Amino acid sequence: MRIIDFRSDTLTQPTPSMRQAMAHAEVGDDVFGEDPTVNRLEEMAAECLGKEAALFVASGTMANLVCLLTHCNRGDEMILGDQAHIFFYEQGGAAALGGIHPRTIPNQPDGAMATDDIKAVIRPDNIHFPRTRLIALENTHNRCNGSPLTPDYMRSVGELARNSGLKVHVDGARIFNAAIALGVEVRELANQADSISFCLSKGLGAPAGSLVCGTRNFVAEARRVRKVLGGGMRQAGILAAAGIISLTEMVDRLADDHANARKLAEGLSEIDGLSIDPECVKTNILFFEVAHNDLTSQALVEQLDAEGVRTLLLGPKQLRAVTHYHLTSDDIEYALKIFRSILRNS
Repeated sequence: MRIIDFRSDTLTQPTPSMRQAMAHAEVGDDVFGEDPTVNRLEEMAAECLGKEAALFVASGTMANLVCLLTHCNRGDEMILGDQAHIFFYEQGGAAALGGIHPRTIPNQPDGAMATDDIKAVIRPDNIHFPRTRLIALENTHNRCNGSPLTPDYMRSVGELARNSGLKVHVDGARIFNAAIALGVEVRELANQADSISFCLSKGLGAPAGSLVCGTRNFVAEARRVRKVLGGGMRQAGILAAAGIISLTEMVDRLADDHANARKLAEGLSEIDGLSIDPECVKTNILFFEVAHNDLTSQALVEQLDAEGVRTLLLGPKQLRAVTHYHLTSDDIEYALKIFRSILRNS
């Protein structure tokens, strides 16, 4: 059966050039700082994002947690959006392992937090309150239609943070998608961040791994946190080799994923019984709803799956689809035919 898997861009398989690079990677013990391929990847990542240093970690969740634990002490408070990946999908790790108090404010439809809302919840110095230490942003914003945060917005939050004595962390799991969508250099989206993480294993196609980027002093402390979390890897150059290919071969082609997502959204918008605004689709993530009285999202997911089209169920009426480099324009056309057939017969 032809399989078209829209569930996530985490499903990407290593490219042939990644597999070759992994097979021939020069390795050493990374805990001793002696894996030359890891060192090269970290240097490339720091240069790309305009930071002094970088740290290779196992996952995006670990990357965020490492940064939060490096910025904050127990009892400190971070400000983040109520739809943030850190808040929604990372098991409360910052609170469970670091005693960090989350202060959530509403995300706007474009993933931003209004600067007035941020300003309003910064704590005064009072023994009754936790200390506000950190503002956490997400770019692109997963649960807000994969929306990219603009350089202007990043500058406004950076200025607010500096004036308030706070640090800024950016969960940049898909920061390269944001840069491609906005037509800017990725370092322009990172320059206001005291720390930024990005994922290699989503649209960039590597099998595993994320990078934490910041100042040399920050990364040195983050390396200690990575170790206590059990994240000290040894001959990790085998994975880092694929990450190098991600940065050198997989960034520019993200525009294809965005085009395919827009094509899928436009096609879905023309199908009776489905609801989506294609104008909301800016990168490779789209959300749509079942507007058919006799069809639930669960039933639609099951019928699609039976035809080889896989989507992610999010609620009684909502589904998510994510495009990635395994999916072609022809795959989008084929999937739309399946959607039309199911909705026509429901």
